[in-house]
Amino acid sequence: MAKSILLFSGGLDSMLAAKILVNRKVEVQPVCFESYFFGAASASVSAKYLGLELRTVSFAPEHLALVKKPAFRRGKGMNPCIDCHLLMLKKAGEMMRTGGYDFVATGEVLDERPFSQNAVIMYRMEKEAGLEGMVLRPISAKLLKETLPEKKGIVDRKNLYGIKGKSRRSHIELARELGIEKFPQPAGGCLLTDPEYSKKLRELSERVPDFCGVDCRILKMGRVLWEDDFLFIVGRDEGENAAIDDIAGKEISVVKPENFPGPSLLIRSFSGDVPQRILEKGREVILRYTKKAPADARFTVKGH
Repeated sequence: MAKSILLFSGGLDSMLAAKILVNRKVEVQPVCFESYFFGAASASVSAKYLGLELRTVSFAPEHLALVKKPAFRRGKGMNPCIDCHLLMLKKAGEMMRTGGYDFVATGEVLDERPFSQNAVIMYRMEKEAGLEGMVLRPISAKLLKETLPEKKGIVDRKNLYGIKGKSRRSHIELARELGIEKFPQPAGGCLLTDPEYSKKLRELSERVPDFCGVDCRILKMGRVLWEDDFLFIVGRDEGENAAIDDIAGKEISVVKPENFPGPSLLIRSFSGDVPQRILEKGREVILRYTKKAPADARFTVKGH
């Protein structure tokens, strides 16, 4: 039986690719990569629905490096989609070679994303990843060059499809044909495509070029403010307050109300200890976002 590594996000396209291959008696190993900006929750649900065992792989540090300095241009946000996909292909290629798999497959659809899923980019990424002719895209295969697995008879080209473009109608029709009744609605699974998060991350990268994974994490929570070179994160609800309370540590202080209800405040220093004047400013920020504070408002500080 032929064996394939499948890049698997859990979206409809990757589910279709998996089902096409499984129906052609190909052993499919779905792989989902995790970073600071996207995870495997959706992929896990979709793989279970298809009866496949998902393999998750974290490549967070490597992915963060290319987010900071992509070789190819970004999308509308901070998303270096081509660099990201190239990294996934390289990792998948390593798994293919060491695990005895026959080829790598993806759920890519020709011209679904004109920037990152056109034929020129697809072939270039294969070459850059050392996988020239070894990447099968079952949904659009009939519109693309014949791959080595097809030439060798591992996969029969006539059993693949020739879908292209952004319209989901043909994807949904194919899902019905293949018996896929449950699939997630299209949504931005990557934080780097989110306009608000991208705005925060861009400012962070301009102020602190050597920011780390912890900084990517804390930008997800609360209101983001800057006081000189110190990053403030203000909790907006109980959940964010609890998350902020748990993250105090090296170069991160947490200020919270002691004798009144109000938001917790995270202060991120990029140059050592948090000075007293910044702590005082933090207390002022908490009071600004508190509906009613007592005259003798007191605060606790952790991580300082």
